[in-house]
Amino acid sequence: MANTKSAAKRARQSTKRNARNKAITSGVRNQIRKAREVMTTKDPAKIDDELRKATRALDKAASKGIVHKRNASRRASRLALAANAAKAVKA
Repeated sequence: MANTKSAAKRARQSTKRNARNKAITSGVRNQIRKAREVMTTKDPAKIDDELRKATRALDKAASKGIVHKRNASRRASRLALAANAAKAVKA
């Protein structure tokens, strides 16, 4: 338990930030999962759409400091590679 007013405020802020970060991280994971699931279909338009959404979610999380910039870039790159491979197989 916090002993001072400032420590109590920091605890409140930490709780709020933790909830927000958890929600955004979960959203990013869900978007990536959707993109990977769509890669099993034969529709390149759907693959491109979901890839765009997942990349956007990663970039937004990186801009807010929830995911490191390079981590987001690496994950987006790997998703793009997987999407291109899925489209090549289906074509």
